Amino acid sequence: MNTKNLVFAAAAVLSLSGTANAAGNPAVKNMMEKSDCFTCHALDHKLVGPSYQEVAARYHGNKASAATVTMLAEKILKGGNGNWNQETGGMPMTPHPQLTVAQAKAMVKWVLAQ
Repeated sequence: MNTKNLVFAAAAVLSLSGTANAAGNPAVKNMMEKSDCFTCHALDHKLVGPSYQEVAARYHGNKASAATVTMLAEKILKGGNGNWNQETGGMPMTPHPQLTVAQAKAMVKWVLAQ
């Protein structure tokens, strides 16, 4: 299975199973590992950016609204700055325009499930 098909399969699984199962979804984690996500973020401690657990806590984890998931996916796609300045010293999140909206949302759901 090529990477594109793997990503779409992961997004489909997440949309069918909901956010609760996203934390254990190895396809989404694999997709994130192949991207540069883990260069700046770790599961349980700050690197350049906040930990995934900090992000999940700030945005209410599995209880995050669809609007929050969309907003965070847009930050992945377009980059962002300002929401985590205290934690990052103002370092912006780089944009990831090579990802699809479905991929970004799958990643957000994975992060929020941590």
